[in-house]
Amino acid sequence: MKENQFQEYLIQFGLTRQEAVIYRYLLTERKQTGYEISKQTGISRSNTYSALSSLVEKGAAYVLEEAAKKYIPVDLKEFCDNRIRRLEEDREWLIAHLPGKHVEEEGYITIEGRIHIRDKMHNLLVQAGSRVYVSCSMACLEELMPELERLVRQGKKVVIITDQPCALEGAEIYLSEKKSSQIGMIADSRYVITGEYGERSMNTCLYSGQRNFVTLFKNALSNEIKLIQYTEEVSKQ
Repeated sequence: MKENQFQEYLIQFGLTRQEAVIYRYLLTERKQTGYEISKQTGISRSNTYSALSSLVEKGAAYVLEEAAKKYIPVDLKEFCDNRIRRLEEDREWLIAHLPGKHVEEEGYITIEGRIHIRDKMHNLLVQAGSRVYVSCSMACLEELMPELERLVRQGKKVVIITDQPCALEGAEIYLSEKKSSQIGMIADSRYVITGEYGERSMNTCLYSGQRNFVTLFKNALSNEIKLIQYTEEVSKQ
């Protein structure tokens, strides 16, 4: 299981499945010939040599010119760091050369899939200029905590509505009833994402920068906070 997961992560760094298998094998066995790699991995010799050539081009392996040509792996961290650095450089180039005029989408966008929803929430928090409101379960909140802690350290306003006690000094925290898989987030009173997110949910959310929708959702969170405050006051009487 871990072997498959290791290879899946390598694929995220630009390797094909066969290249990931061979690179993982090299990381374990170190210096090997193409013949040895083919024999041990079960990949045909032609595909093995093709993959090895590609690994060298992608910066994941080196060639040793000995009596028989052998291959050694580039250190895993070095390979990953190099790929990330190049991607960041490519990203900056793409942003600088974006064709046409960029117009912010103000419609209603459906985002499906746990990973894609998590990415959108992450980006909203990273790009937040002054304040964020988050309403979700503690399980979801724990995933967002690094970004929320960073916002608090930067002096930005963070308001949280969740279903369990949360220790995040500097944030406004309100305890509600069980949240289940329901989430809601507003960033800078400009963008909203809301829907279901969790291991056992549909993982479907609505994202929008439409002003009326943002105002409506902001009022809903404000009313939820007022209800929590009222309930707390009543319970103290």
